[in-house]
Amino acid sequence: MARAWHLKSRPEGLPTSDNFELREVELPPPGEGSIRVRNLWLSVDPYMRGRMRDVKSYVPPFQVGDPMDGGAIGEVVESNADDFVPGDLVQHMAGWRDEAVVSARTANKLPDLGVPPERFLGVLGVTGITAYFGLLDAARAKEGDILFVSAAAGAVGSTVVQIAKAKGMTVIASAGGPEKCDFVRALGADQVIDYKAAPILKSLAAAAPDGIDVYFDNVGGDHLDAALAVARNNARFAICGMIESYNKAEPTALRFIMRIIAARIALKGFIVFDYFPRMAEFYAEMGPWVASGTVKSRETIVDGLEKAPDAFLGLFEGANTGKMLVRL
Repeated sequence: MARAWHLKSRPEGLPTSDNFELREVELPPPGEGSIRVRNLWLSVDPYMRGRMRDVKSYVPPFQVGDPMDGGAIGEVVESNADDFVPGDLVQHMAGWRDEAVVSARTANKLPDLGVPPERFLGVLGVTGITAYFGLLDAARAKEGDILFVSAAAGAVGSTVVQIAKAKGMTVIASAGGPEKCDFVRALGADQVIDYKAAPILKSLAAAAPDGIDVYFDNVGGDHLDAALAVARNNARFAICGMIESYNKAEPTALRFIMRIIAARIALKGFIVFDYFPRMAEFYAEMGPWVASGTVKSRETIVDGLEKAPDAFLGLFEGANTGKMLVRL
């Protein structure tokens, strides 16, 4: 019998283990055009917190009492679909469970890029696509720019650091605590700010006396406000995520928001799904970078389906360096 995590109740503030329930589910045989997949790796991501609210967003909310879903890598064990055979490794969105029957139209075979399969949930998956197009398309970052990136020890942030260095940018990055700061320095960041050691605005102003051209925002709140304060004229901000506010009833006030006008700052929010038609472009550049070690991947791995909620909750406590994954 397959097992899947269900949303038991909607959290108020920070989720707890009481909001989740692991249940057995009976899977039907794969119908025409479907495959049965045994999951090997599951992704947990901050955006899933938003799906626990019953509000309209770019991804439908989880429904109380229903199985949850998310990115996963699995092995086809039974196929009733052309072009899929048992043994194929696929990426799909029926995560938070150990087995699933999915439409073959929603599953993608992993391309042969000579890397471990879990990379396709990280630097070669949604994480990498977010970092790549958020930096180079949404923020229009280019060689010579001074970039500030928040949450730089996280999955997206650490990838942004490396892409920026590969493209010839100066990188100022923030992370929490000495160990994470050392990790970000090892990725090539020119300056690293420990936001836990001093107020972020004071530290960023010292690290960027000439201002910044680009801000890649994973945090929101005080980080976004500090970036507004030091932005050069015509700076470009890619607004990817605001994890600081995900579990707050009210967002942090922005003292320097009026600088958007004075400095002619461009803020662009983006959704990774917008870039899926450009996957070939992404693989063409990122694949060789990953294979050569120009872009490195680091994962924080939690073992066992039973630990999936713990891995997810760890995202909001800074428990991960790089990509948080659940290994089955």
